[in-house]
Amino acid sequence: MAYLFDTPEQRRVMLDAIGVESVDELFRQIPQDLQLGRELRLPEPMSELALEQEMQQRLGAVSARGVCFLGGGVYDHFIPAVVDEITSRGEFYTAYTPYQAEASQGTLQAFYEYQTLISQLAGMGVSNASLYEGGTAVSEAVFMAMRVNGRHGRVVVAGTVHPEYRQVLETYFSRLGTEIVVIPPEGGVTSLEACRRALDTNTCALVVQQPNFLGCLEDIRGLTESAHAAGALSILAFDPISPGMLKRPGDYGVDIAVAEGQPLGTPLQYGGPLLGIFTCRSEYVRKMPGRLIGKTTDRRGRDCFVLNLQAREQHIRRDKATSNICTNQGLLALRATVFLATVGPRGLRQMATLSHQKARYAASLLTQIPGVSLKFPGPFFREFLLETSMRAEDLLPALSAEGYDVGPAPGRFATAGLAGLERCVLVALTEKRTRQEIEGLAAAMTRVLQRG
Repeated sequence: MAYLFDTPEQRRVMLDAIGVESVDELFRQIPQDLQLGRELRLPEPMSELALEQEMQQRLGAVSARGVCFLGGGVYDHFIPAVVDEITSRGEFYTAYTPYQAEASQGTLQAFYEYQTLISQLAGMGVSNASLYEGGTAVSEAVFMAMRVNGRHGRVVVAGTVHPEYRQVLETYFSRLGTEIVVIPPEGGVTSLEACRRALDTNTCALVVQQPNFLGCLEDIRGLTESAHAAGALSILAFDPISPGMLKRPGDYGVDIAVAEGQPLGTPLQYGGPLLGIFTCRSEYVRKMPGRLIGKTTDRRGRDCFVLNLQAREQHIRRDKATSNICTNQGLLALRATVFLATVGPRGLRQMATLSHQKARYAASLLTQIPGVSLKFPGPFFREFLLETSMRAEDLLPALSAEGYDVGPAPGRFATAGLAGLERCVLVALTEKRTRQEIEGLAAAMTRVLQRG
Protein backbone atom coordinates (compact mmCIF):
# COMPACT_ATOMS: atom_id res chain seq x y z
CA MET A 1 0.00 0.00 0.00
CA ALA A 2 1.18 3.54 -0.71
CA TYR A 3 2.15 5.51 2.37
CA LEU A 4 2.04 8.96 0.77
CA PHE A 5 -0.60 11.46 1.96
CA ASP A 6 -2.12 14.27 -0.07
CA THR A 7 -0.67 17.68 0.71
CA PRO A 8 -2.99 20.65 1.50
CA GLU A 9 -2.10 22.08 -1.90
CA GLN A 10 -3.10 18.84 -3.66
CA ARG A 11 -6.41 18.73 -1.75
CA ARG A 12 -7.11 22.35 -2.75
CA VAL A 13 -6.57 21.51 -6.43
CA MET A 14 -8.97 18.55 -6.21
CA LEU A 15 -11.65 20.56 -4.38
CA ASP A 16 -11.39 23.35 -6.95
CA ALA A 17 -11.73 20.81 -9.75
CA ILE A 18 -15.06 19.52 -8.40
CA GLY A 19 -16.32 22.97 -7.42
CA VAL A 20 -16.55 22.83 -3.61
CA GLU A 21 -14.91 24.98 -0.96
CA SER A 22 -14.03 22.35 1.64
CA VAL A 23 -14.13 18.68 2.53
CA ASP A 24 -17.00 19.41 4.95
CA GLU A 25 -19.03 20.87 2.08
CA LEU A 26 -18.26 17.80 0.01
CA PHE A 27 -19.76 15.55 2.69
CA ARG A 28 -22.95 17.60 3.26
CA GLN A 29 -24.79 15.44 0.76
CA ILE A 30 -24.55 12.56 3.25
CA PRO A 31 -27.64 12.50 5.55
CA GLN A 32 -26.84 13.81 9.02
CA ASP A 33 -27.99 10.63 10.76
CA LEU A 34 -25.45 8.64 8.77
CA GLN A 35 -22.53 10.88 9.60
CA LEU A 36 -20.23 10.03 12.48
CA GLY A 37 -21.13 12.54 15.15
CA ARG A 38 -18.22 11.94 17.46
CA GLU A 39 -14.47 12.32 17.43
CA LEU A 40 -12.54 9.35 16.09
CA ARG A 41 -10.42 7.57 18.67
CA LEU A 42 -7.45 6.79 16.51
CA PRO A 43 -4.45 4.88 17.89
CA GLU A 44 -1.05 6.46 18.38
CA PRO A 45 0.98 7.16 15.22
CA MET A 46 2.85 4.17 13.76
CA SER A 47 5.92 3.82 11.64
CA GLU A 48 5.38 2.76 8.06
CA LEU A 49 6.70 -0.74 8.79
CA ALA A 50 4.48 -1.12 11.88
CA LEU A 51 1.41 0.01 9.97
CA GLU A 52 2.16 -2.36 7.11
CA GLN A 53 2.56 -5.26 9.55
CA GLU A 54 -0.68 -4.30 11.29
CA MET A 55 -2.59 -4.34 8.01
CA GLN A 56 -1.04 -7.64 6.95
CA GLN A 57 -2.00 -9.16 10.30
CA ARG A 58 -5.60 -7.95 9.92
CA LEU A 59 -5.71 -9.43 6.42
CA GLY A 60 -3.97 -12.65 7.48
CA ALA A 61 -7.12 -14.72 7.09
CA VAL A 62 -7.13 -14.11 3.34
CA SER A 63 -3.37 -14.12 2.83
CA ALA A 64 -1.83 -17.20 1.24
CA ARG A 65 1.80 -16.08 1.61
CA GLY A 66 4.16 -17.91 3.92
CA VAL A 67 6.29 -16.11 6.48
CA CYS A 68 9.74 -15.64 4.95
CA PHE A 69 12.82 -16.81 6.88
CA LEU A 70 14.74 -17.44 3.66
CA GLY A 71 18.38 -16.42 3.30
CA GLY A 72 21.32 -17.44 1.18
CA GLY A 73 21.92 -14.06 -0.45
CA VAL A 74 18.41 -12.65 -1.04
CA TYR A 75 16.38 -11.34 1.91
CA ASP A 76 12.90 -10.08 2.80
CA HIS A 77 13.71 -6.55 4.00
CA PHE A 78 11.34 -3.66 4.45
CA ILE A 79 11.10 -1.29 1.47
CA PRO A 80 9.73 2.22 2.12
CA ALA A 81 6.86 3.19 -0.19
CA VAL A 82 8.82 6.17 -1.45
CA VAL A 83 11.15 3.75 -3.30
CA ASP A 84 8.33 2.50 -5.52
CA GLU A 85 6.88 6.01 -5.86
CA ILE A 86 10.07 7.56 -7.23
CA THR A 87 11.39 4.68 -9.30
CA SER A 88 8.03 4.20 -11.03
CA ARG A 89 8.09 7.73 -12.44
CA GLY A 90 8.25 7.68 -16.22
CA GLU A 91 11.40 9.81 -16.33
CA PHE A 92 13.30 6.97 -14.65
CA TYR A 93 11.26 3.90 -15.48
CA THR A 94 11.42 4.27 -19.25
CA ALA A 95 14.98 5.57 -19.48
CA TYR A 96 17.23 3.01 -21.16
CA THR A 97 20.84 4.07 -21.24
CA PRO A 98 22.75 7.34 -20.69
CA TYR A 99 24.89 7.40 -23.84
CA GLN A 100 24.02 11.04 -24.61
CA ALA A 101 24.92 12.94 -21.49
CA GLU A 102 23.22 16.13 -22.63
CA ALA A 103 19.86 14.29 -22.73
CA SER A 104 20.35 12.09 -19.68
CA GLN A 105 21.25 14.45 -16.84
CA GLY A 106 18.65 13.06 -14.43
CA THR A 107 19.71 9.45 -15.01
CA LEU A 108 23.40 10.32 -14.79
CA GLN A 109 22.91 12.24 -11.56
CA ALA A 110 21.00 9.31 -10.06
CA PHE A 111 23.90 6.97 -10.90
CA TYR A 112 26.38 9.50 -9.53
CA GLU A 113 24.46 9.61 -6.26
CA TYR A 114 24.36 5.81 -6.25
CA GLN A 115 28.15 5.64 -6.63
CA THR A 116 28.60 8.12 -3.77
CA LEU A 117 26.28 6.26 -1.40
CA ILE A 118 27.75 2.84 -2.22
CA SER A 119 31.32 4.11 -1.74
CA GLN A 120 30.33 5.44 1.68
CA LEU A 121 28.49 2.23 2.53
CA ALA A 122 31.49 0.04 1.64
CA GLY A 123 34.16 2.42 2.90
CA MET A 124 35.91 2.15 -0.45
CA GLY A 125 37.38 4.80 -2.73
CA VAL A 126 35.18 4.36 -5.76
CA SER A 127 32.10 2.50 -6.97
CA ASN A 128 30.96 1.87 -10.51
CA ALA A 129 27.36 2.45 -11.62
CA SER A 130 26.50 -1.19 -10.80
CA LEU A 131 26.82 -4.62 -12.40
CA TYR A 132 24.31 -7.39 -13.06
CA GLU A 133 24.26 -9.21 -9.69
CA GLY A 134 26.51 -10.45 -6.90
CA GLY A 135 27.73 -13.65 -8.55
CA THR A 136 29.13 -12.11 -11.72
CA ALA A 137 30.51 -9.20 -9.67
CA VAL A 138 32.79 -11.71 -7.92
CA SER A 139 34.09 -12.98 -11.26
CA GLU A 140 34.61 -9.44 -12.57
CA ALA A 141 36.55 -8.66 -9.40
CA VAL A 142 38.92 -11.57 -10.09
CA PHE A 143 39.46 -10.42 -13.67
CA MET A 144 40.24 -6.95 -12.34
CA ALA A 145 42.73 -8.37 -9.84
CA MET A 146 44.55 -10.04 -12.74
CA ARG A 147 44.77 -6.70 -14.55
CA VAL A 148 46.11 -5.01 -11.42
CA ASN A 149 48.91 -7.40 -10.48
CA GLY A 150 49.47 -9.22 -13.77
CA ARG A 151 49.03 -12.67 -12.24
CA HIS A 152 46.81 -15.17 -14.07
CA GLY A 153 47.77 -18.61 -12.78
CA ARG A 154 45.72 -19.08 -9.61
CA VAL A 155 42.73 -17.80 -7.67
CA VAL A 156 42.16 -18.85 -4.05
CA VAL A 157 38.53 -18.92 -2.92
CA ALA A 158 37.21 -19.59 0.56
CA GLY A 159 34.92 -22.61 0.63
CA THR A 160 32.47 -20.51 2.64
CA VAL A 161 31.83 -18.18 -0.31
CA HIS A 162 28.34 -18.64 -1.76
CA PRO A 163 28.42 -21.87 -3.86
CA GLU A 164 26.59 -20.19 -6.73
CA TYR A 165 29.17 -17.40 -6.80
CA ARG A 166 31.87 -20.05 -7.01
CA GLN A 167 30.00 -21.86 -9.78
CA VAL A 168 29.84 -18.64 -11.81
CA LEU A 169 33.56 -18.13 -11.23
CA GLU A 170 34.32 -21.67 -12.38
CA THR A 171 32.23 -21.15 -15.52
CA TYR A 172 34.04 -17.92 -16.40
CA PHE A 173 37.49 -19.46 -15.94
CA SER A 174 36.80 -22.98 -17.24
CA ARG A 175 38.68 -22.36 -20.52
CA LEU A 176 41.26 -19.82 -19.42
CA GLY A 177 43.79 -22.11 -17.76
CA THR A 178 43.52 -20.40 -14.37
CA GLU A 179 43.58 -22.73 -11.38
CA ILE A 180 40.79 -22.15 -8.85
CA VAL A 181 41.79 -23.38 -5.39
CA VAL A 182 38.97 -23.75 -2.86
CA ILE A 183 39.86 -23.73 0.85
CA PRO A 184 37.62 -26.23 2.71
CA PRO A 185 35.85 -24.61 5.69
CA GLU A 186 36.76 -25.56 9.24
CA GLY A 187 34.02 -25.06 11.81
CA GLY A 188 32.04 -22.88 9.42
CA VAL A 189 34.86 -20.42 8.70
CA THR A 190 38.12 -20.19 6.75
CA SER A 191 41.29 -21.24 8.53
CA LEU A 192 44.08 -18.64 8.36
CA GLU A 193 46.69 -21.39 8.24
CA ALA A 194 44.93 -23.17 5.39
CA CYS A 195 44.66 -19.87 3.56
CA ARG A 196 48.38 -19.18 3.90
CA ARG A 197 49.20 -22.64 2.57
CA ALA A 198 46.97 -22.12 -0.47
CA LEU A 199 48.45 -18.73 -1.41
CA ASP A 200 51.59 -18.59 -3.53
CA THR A 201 53.47 -16.12 -5.73
CA ASN A 202 51.26 -17.00 -8.70
CA THR A 203 47.98 -16.18 -6.90
CA CYS A 204 46.18 -13.13 -8.25
CA ALA A 205 43.50 -12.86 -5.56
CA LEU A 206 41.87 -14.29 -2.47
CA VAL A 207 38.04 -14.27 -2.49
CA VAL A 208 36.17 -14.32 0.85
CA GLN A 209 32.68 -13.44 2.06
CA GLN A 210 31.37 -11.61 5.15
CA PRO A 211 29.12 -12.94 6.61
CA ASN A 212 29.84 -16.13 4.75
CA PHE A 213 27.31 -18.42 3.11
CA LEU A 214 26.93 -20.45 6.31
CA GLY A 215 26.07 -17.28 8.24
CA CYS A 216 29.35 -17.19 10.19
CA LEU A 217 31.68 -14.20 10.57
CA GLU A 218 35.17 -14.54 9.09
CA ASP A 219 38.47 -13.02 10.23
CA ILE A 220 38.56 -10.74 7.18
CA ARG A 221 41.47 -8.63 8.37
CA GLY A 222 43.63 -11.69 9.01
CA LEU A 223 42.71 -13.22 5.65
CA THR A 224 43.39 -9.92 3.87
CA GLU A 225 46.80 -9.60 5.49
CA SER A 226 47.63 -13.14 4.37
CA ALA A 227 46.65 -12.27 0.79
CA HIS A 228 48.74 -9.11 0.79
CA ALA A 229 51.73 -10.96 2.22
CA ALA A 230 51.61 -13.21 -0.86
CA GLY A 231 51.24 -10.26 -3.24
CA ALA A 232 47.61 -11.09 -4.01
CA LEU A 233 44.61 -8.81 -3.86
CA SER A 234 41.85 -9.31 -1.32
CA ILE A 235 38.29 -9.51 -2.70
CA LEU A 236 35.38 -9.38 -0.27
CA ALA A 237 31.74 -10.20 -1.04
CA PHE A 238 29.75 -8.48 1.71
CA ASP A 239 26.17 -8.15 2.90
CA PRO A 240 25.14 -4.52 2.15
CA ILE A 241 23.06 -4.33 5.33
CA SER A 242 25.92 -5.52 7.55
CA PRO A 243 27.86 -2.18 7.63
CA GLY A 244 25.03 -0.94 9.83
CA MET A 245 26.52 -3.12 12.57
CA LEU A 246 29.77 -4.70 11.35
CA LYS A 247 32.88 -3.07 9.91
CA ARG A 248 32.76 -1.81 6.35
CA PRO A 249 34.85 -3.67 3.76
CA GLY A 250 37.28 -0.76 3.53
CA ASP A 251 37.89 -0.97 7.27
CA TYR A 252 39.35 -4.45 6.77
CA GLY A 253 41.81 -3.15 4.18
CA VAL A 254 40.42 -5.15 1.25
CA ASP A 255 41.22 -4.10 -2.31
CA ILE A 256 37.90 -4.88 -4.02
CA ALA A 257 34.49 -5.21 -2.37
CA VAL A 258 31.42 -6.56 -4.17
CA ALA A 259 27.90 -7.39 -3.03
CA GLU A 260 24.47 -8.55 -4.00
CA GLY A 261 22.50 -5.32 -3.69
CA GLN A 262 19.00 -6.86 -3.53
CA PRO A 263 18.54 -6.01 0.20
CA LEU A 264 18.76 -2.32 -0.70
CA GLY A 265 15.21 -1.68 -1.82
CA THR A 266 14.57 -4.52 -4.28
CA PRO A 267 11.75 -7.01 -3.54
CA LEU A 268 12.27 -10.76 -3.68
CA GLN A 269 10.27 -11.00 -6.96
CA TYR A 270 10.89 -14.71 -7.61
CA GLY A 271 14.68 -14.42 -7.50
CA GLY A 272 15.46 -11.58 -9.88
CA PRO A 273 16.45 -9.27 -11.38
CA LEU A 274 19.18 -8.45 -8.89
CA LEU A 275 21.84 -5.74 -8.42
CA GLY A 276 25.60 -6.14 -8.58
CA ILE A 277 27.61 -3.78 -6.36
CA PHE A 278 31.25 -3.22 -7.28
CA THR A 279 33.72 -1.03 -5.38
CA CYS A 280 37.50 -0.80 -5.18
CA ARG A 281 40.44 1.31 -4.08
CA SER A 282 40.70 4.63 -5.92
CA GLU A 283 44.09 3.79 -7.43
CA TYR A 284 42.54 0.87 -9.34
CA VAL A 285 39.80 2.91 -11.01
CA ARG A 286 41.30 2.52 -14.50
CA LYS A 287 41.12 -1.26 -14.14
CA MET A 288 37.51 -1.29 -13.00
CA PRO A 289 34.76 -2.84 -15.19
CA GLY A 290 31.46 -1.24 -16.07
CA ARG A 291 30.46 2.40 -16.06
CA LEU A 292 31.63 5.32 -13.96
CA ILE A 293 29.66 8.55 -13.84
CA GLY A 294 31.57 11.77 -13.22
CA LYS A 295 30.64 15.32 -12.23
CA THR A 296 31.96 18.40 -14.02
CA THR A 297 30.83 21.86 -15.10
CA ASP A 298 29.48 23.05 -18.42
CA ARG A 299 30.64 26.14 -20.32
CA ARG A 300 28.35 28.29 -18.15
CA GLY A 301 29.86 26.96 -14.94
CA ARG A 302 26.85 24.86 -13.97
CA ASP A 303 27.21 21.41 -12.43
CA CYS A 304 26.59 18.59 -14.89
CA PHE A 305 27.20 14.87 -15.15
CA VAL A 306 28.97 12.78 -17.76
CA LEU A 307 29.60 9.15 -18.60
CA ASN A 308 33.18 9.38 -17.42
CA LEU A 309 34.38 5.82 -17.93
CA GLN A 310 32.95 3.16 -20.22
CA ALA A 311 35.73 0.63 -20.58
CA ARG A 312 34.22 -1.95 -22.92
CA GLU A 313 35.11 -3.03 -26.44
CA GLN A 314 32.35 -1.02 -28.10
CA HIS A 315 33.96 2.23 -26.95
CA ILE A 316 37.71 1.64 -26.75
CA ARG A 317 40.37 -0.66 -28.18
CA ARG A 318 39.86 -4.32 -27.34
CA ASP A 319 43.26 -4.65 -25.67
CA LYS A 320 42.36 -1.74 -23.36
CA ALA A 321 38.86 -2.94 -22.48
CA THR A 322 38.30 -4.16 -18.93
CA SER A 323 35.23 -6.32 -19.58
CA ASN A 324 32.32 -6.96 -21.90
CA ILE A 325 29.83 -5.48 -19.43
CA CYS A 326 27.49 -3.59 -21.76
CA THR A 327 25.08 -1.92 -19.33
CA ASN A 328 24.27 -1.51 -15.65
CA GLN A 329 21.24 -2.31 -13.52
CA GLY A 330 19.98 1.23 -13.77
CA LEU A 331 16.50 0.81 -12.33
CA LEU A 332 17.67 -1.34 -9.40
CA ALA A 333 20.61 0.98 -8.77
CA LEU A 334 18.09 3.81 -8.57
CA ARG A 335 16.03 1.79 -6.07
CA ALA A 336 19.15 1.31 -3.94
CA THR A 337 19.87 5.05 -4.15
CA VAL A 338 16.38 6.03 -2.99
CA PHE A 339 16.44 3.34 -0.30
CA LEU A 340 19.79 4.43 1.17
CA ALA A 341 18.89 8.11 1.00
CA THR A 342 15.60 7.37 2.78
CA VAL A 343 16.82 5.15 5.63
CA GLY A 344 20.13 6.98 6.15
CA PRO A 345 22.91 5.83 8.49
CA ARG A 346 20.61 5.63 11.52
CA GLY A 347 18.00 3.62 9.65
CA LEU A 348 20.61 1.23 8.30
CA ARG A 349 22.03 0.76 11.79
CA GLN A 350 18.55 0.09 13.12
CA MET A 351 17.83 -2.45 10.38
CA ALA A 352 21.08 -4.27 11.05
CA THR A 353 20.65 -4.21 14.83
CA LEU A 354 17.05 -5.45 14.72
CA SER A 355 17.97 -8.20 12.27
CA HIS A 356 20.78 -9.36 14.54
CA GLN A 357 18.74 -9.18 17.74
CA LYS A 358 15.87 -11.10 16.20
CA ALA A 359 18.30 -13.68 14.82
CA ARG A 360 19.74 -14.18 18.32
CA TYR A 361 16.26 -14.60 19.76
CA ALA A 362 15.22 -17.03 17.01
CA ALA A 363 18.39 -19.10 17.45
CA SER A 364 17.89 -19.33 21.22
CA LEU A 365 14.25 -20.33 20.80
CA LEU A 366 14.73 -22.86 18.00
CA THR A 367 17.63 -24.62 19.71
CA GLN A 368 15.36 -25.38 22.69
CA ILE A 369 13.47 -27.80 20.43
CA PRO A 370 14.60 -31.41 20.94
CA GLY A 371 16.78 -32.51 18.04
CA VAL A 372 17.69 -28.97 16.96
CA SER A 373 21.06 -27.28 17.47
CA LEU A 374 23.33 -24.65 15.97
CA LYS A 375 25.71 -26.33 13.56
CA PHE A 376 28.47 -23.82 14.29
CA PRO A 377 28.83 -22.08 17.67
CA GLY A 378 30.66 -18.99 16.39
CA PRO A 379 29.22 -15.48 16.01
CA PHE A 380 26.76 -14.67 13.24
CA PHE A 381 25.03 -11.55 11.94
CA ARG A 382 21.41 -12.26 10.98
CA GLU A 383 21.59 -15.73 9.48
CA PHE A 384 22.54 -19.02 11.10
CA LEU A 385 22.73 -22.72 10.26
CA LEU A 386 20.52 -25.15 12.17
CA GLU A 387 21.09 -28.89 12.35
CA THR A 388 17.97 -30.96 12.97
CA SER A 389 17.00 -34.61 13.36
CA MET A 390 15.28 -34.52 9.94
CA ARG A 391 16.80 -34.31 6.49
CA ALA A 392 16.46 -30.82 5.03
CA GLU A 393 14.79 -32.12 1.88
CA ASP A 394 11.93 -33.38 4.08
CA LEU A 395 11.91 -30.57 6.65
CA LEU A 396 11.64 -27.59 4.26
CA PRO A 397 8.45 -28.65 2.41
CA ALA A 398 6.85 -29.65 5.71
CA LEU A 399 7.57 -26.20 7.19
CA SER A 400 6.31 -24.56 4.01
CA ALA A 401 3.03 -26.45 4.39
CA GLU A 402 2.81 -24.97 7.89
CA GLY A 403 3.19 -21.47 6.42
CA TYR A 404 6.91 -20.85 7.08
CA ASP A 405 9.55 -20.64 4.35
CA VAL A 406 13.06 -21.51 5.57
CA GLY A 407 16.29 -22.23 3.76
CA PRO A 408 18.10 -22.81 1.55
CA ALA A 409 19.59 -26.15 2.53
CA PRO A 410 23.40 -26.13 2.11
CA GLY A 411 23.26 -29.89 1.50
CA ARG A 412 22.09 -29.21 -2.04
CA PHE A 413 25.60 -27.85 -2.70
CA ALA A 414 27.41 -30.99 -1.53
CA THR A 415 29.32 -31.13 -4.83
CA ALA A 416 30.64 -27.62 -4.08
CA GLY A 417 32.46 -28.81 -0.96
CA LEU A 418 29.60 -28.43 1.53
CA ALA A 419 29.16 -32.14 2.23
CA GLY A 420 27.82 -33.45 5.53
CA LEU A 421 25.13 -30.78 5.85
CA GLU A 422 22.16 -32.86 4.69
CA ARG A 423 20.31 -32.22 7.98
CA CYS A 424 21.09 -28.50 8.05
CA VAL A 425 19.03 -25.48 6.99
CA LEU A 426 19.74 -21.77 6.93
CA VAL A 427 17.42 -19.46 8.85
CA ALA A 428 17.57 -15.72 8.13
CA LEU A 429 15.99 -12.87 10.09
CA THR A 430 15.29 -9.32 9.02
CA GLU A 431 13.75 -6.35 10.77
CA LYS A 432 10.36 -7.36 9.32
CA ARG A 433 9.99 -10.54 11.34
CA THR A 434 7.95 -10.22 14.53
CA ARG A 435 8.14 -12.08 17.83
CA GLN A 436 4.84 -13.75 16.96
CA GLU A 437 6.23 -15.01 13.64
CA ILE A 438 9.44 -16.30 15.25
CA GLU A 439 7.50 -18.13 17.92
CA GLY A 440 5.17 -19.46 15.24
CA LEU A 441 8.16 -20.90 13.36
CA ALA A 442 9.39 -22.58 16.55
CA ALA A 443 5.97 -24.13 17.14
CA ALA A 444 5.72 -25.29 13.53
CA MET A 445 9.19 -26.84 13.61
CA THR A 446 8.32 -28.63 16.86
CA ARG A 447 5.21 -30.15 15.26
CA VAL A 448 7.05 -31.21 12.11
CA LEU A 449 9.92 -32.84 13.98
CA GLN A 450 7.55 -34.64 16.33
CA ARG A 451 5.73 -36.13 13.34
CA GLY A 452 9.10 -37.18 12.03
